[in-house]
Amino acid sequence: MPGLLRGLRPSPLDRDIARLAVPALGALVAEPLFLLTDTALVGHLGAESLAGVGVASTVLQTVVGLLVFLAYATTPLVARRLGEGDRAGAVAAGIDGMWLALAIGVVLALAAVPLAGPAVAAFGVGGAVAELGTAYLLVSLAGLPAMLVVIAGTGLLRGLQDTRTTLVVAGAGFAVNAVLNAILIYPAGLGVAGSALGTVIAQYAMAAVYAVLAVRSARATGARLSPSPVALGQVARSGGWLLLRTVTLRASLVLTTVAAAGLGLAALATAQVALTVFFALALALDALAIAAQAMLGHARGRGDSARIRAIAGRVALLGVLSGVVLALPTAALAGVAGYAFTTDPAVLEALPIALLILAAALPLAGYVFVLDGVLIGMGDNRYLAVAGLANLAGYGLVLAPVLLLRPEGAAATAALWAAFAVGMLGPRALTLGLRVRGTRWLGDVPHR
Repeated sequence: MPGLLRGLRPSPLDRDIARLAVPALGALVAEPLFLLTDTALVGHLGAESLAGVGVASTVLQTVVGLLVFLAYATTPLVARRLGEGDRAGAVAAGIDGMWLALAIGVVLALAAVPLAGPAVAAFGVGGAVAELGTAYLLVSLAGLPAMLVVIAGTGLLRGLQDTRTTLVVAGAGFAVNAVLNAILIYPAGLGVAGSALGTVIAQYAMAAVYAVLAVRSARATGARLSPSPVALGQVARSGGWLLLRTVTLRASLVLTTVAAAGLGLAALATAQVALTVFFALALALDALAIAAQAMLGHARGRGDSARIRAIAGRVALLGVLSGVVLALPTAALAGVAGYAFTTDPAVLEALPIALLILAAALPLAGYVFVLDGVLIGMGDNRYLAVAGLANLAGYGLVLAPVLLLRPEGAAATAALWAAFAVGMLGPRALTLGLRVRGTRWLGDVPHR
């Protein structure tokens, strides 16, 4: 207990962490607000619309989430070069990431169009749910290149230790998205397609802003604007292991949605709302991980192992405490939060159970998210990928009884979300915690 109390005292690192984490928190919260807005507006169209958007969003988020390495690989690479004193090289590395994002986004969007319908149907839904989900997904695919450019542009600014600008861009994008969706869904009568279209327009506006910022930074530092094949290969290689790591995380989320679909329409609609709330809270916790990535990449460029260890220890403690802080209002509002998303009686009955279980898991989620960011910041991507495979297997074992027994009613909701909290977060906490207790994650930094 005395050790814990000492840990709660202010640290000299807190100011540096807050300078990056607080604006990053705002930006990260703004991102899931896009989906929260879609969910809240679409939810009042009925359970079928909500379930359809839930399946389509899972497909889209899986595709985009697999490519989050465009930010996670870019941030520490840019920060490391900045720590080495090479600002022009840092900017160039970020621009390479944006070029790579644009190319990948265009190819994937074109390739995914004929697969939209089968991808939605693969979740075991049909009829109006499948039709609405496919319509939402097809429109959303048009914005995929912009979404990926935004991810890479965010990584560039984070690596340059600037999270304030990302907050401004994300906040403005959310405001535009909310207004457009409200108009396109109801007055324009476009329904779920209007929800997707509003988000696409907002994403392209945000991508344009990041492109302008990248050009200005390049001109100010003398960095090149054209893509370098060698540098693009370096970004791709550094993100390869992160891609595999993200595949395992997204596979866990897909398993959750598939399990929910097997438990019935109400369980699937409930899962859409619960996962949306969880992502909003989890990404808020991830603000500390973003700060860790930027700070650790910079410290690694300077070769400062003492600062690296201090940052890692501090953000891990703050992650747990932040989880506790977020858990309290989540639990308190569990009984009434559903009314913001739907009027369906079955969903309103099941949602409080899911939210209470998720609230209890938030401190563990804070620990997991932060340590994940620590290892990404240090470039320990291979370990994250290999550990991710083990974590996925662990979640599969915990989730298997739910898939086989298929409980009903309140028992179904409790079983699914208990499996999510214990089976998904528990193995990650174990593998990440064990890694940072050693020295191999420090990489090429001299151990002192």
